Amino acid sequence: MLVSILLWLVAGLSVLALVIVACLVAATLWIAAKAERLVPASGNFVEIDGSRIHYVETGEGRPILFVHGLGAQLHQFRHTLFERFGPGYRLIALDRPGSGYSVRARGATGRLPEQAEIIRRFIETLGLERPLVVGHSLGGAVALTLALEHPGAISGIALLAPLTHLEAGVREKAGLLYIRSRLWRWIMAYTVAIPTSLRYARQTLEFIFSPQAVPADYMIDGGGWLGLRPVHFHATSTDFVAVEEDLGRIEERYEEIAMPAGIFFGTADRVIAMRIHGEPMKDRIEGSISRRSKASATCRNSSSRTASSPSSSALPSGHSPAKTSPQPHNNFTEPFG
Repeated sequence: MLVSILLWLVAGLSVLALVIVACLVAATLWIAAKAERLVPASGNFVEIDGSRIHYVETGEGRPILFVHGLGAQLHQFRHTLFERFGPGYRLIALDRPGSGYSVRARGATGRLPEQAEIIRRFIETLGLERPLVVGHSLGGAVALTLALEHPGAISGIALLAPLTHLEAGVREKAGLLYIRSRLWRWIMAYTVAIPTSLRYARQTLEFIFSPQAVPADYMIDGGGWLGLRPVHFHATSTDFVAVEEDLGRIEERYEEIAMPAGIFFGTADRVIAMRIHGEPMKDRIEGSISRRSKASATCRNSSSRTASSPSSSALPSGHSPAKTSPQPHNNFTEPFG
């Protein structure tokens, strides 16, 4: 009798667990479908060594290539900066492999040299003549790697709150992002990660944008919804885990960089701390220009004055845009509607 009861209990709990998992998968797919409906693909695609890269471009003239940071996508440059440049520039922003609408090649690792090589091949495929590369956050680490390993492909780098050094304790702060197992990464991506991210979207965005207000247009015009998809979460987690494989080696070589470089930091940035990633860069790149703002970091704020500051003060000479930026939004539109 007792054995029968236990068997029924186990069976009941198993069915309940399956129902919960099914609900989480259904919720994840529904959120992802809504995200793609609200922020559809808006650019062109090009195949690079098995990766399908989504990108947008506008204008003619001197090429400037924008590389976004961890968990972001091309809209955070296109919406933030493109309209603030005057004529004479060809502006290109891409979704890094796995992010936005770009698809990462099967078996790709997300390591920095791999991403830098894809950027080099992208430059070659589009026929860009030694563009200036603007890198934000993790995109800054990719730009630094590109400058070290493929210096002939680019003319200079502009780094906006760049990830430059390995940071102690970062795994503990990562929460759901640090998942070494590829299998568990996929399981989390299609079950818990997306509903949980949506549930805490407001708190997360307020932390990222602090001390500024979250822009009302961020989730749609700034592409924020695209982060609420399982493939995007998987790519973000992959990038987060992979960066520690190479960044320590790369940071030892910054003195080898021999090209124009600009570095911009927000002193109040709570994500990429200037004390850890900015101050140690002093005099590491010969002739580099450093600027700072009292606000948070750069293009995470899709409508703020800060977003345009680096474009005028941290870009190497000859690349400054001509237009000014609008005032920041002071309200927040819920991403759940």
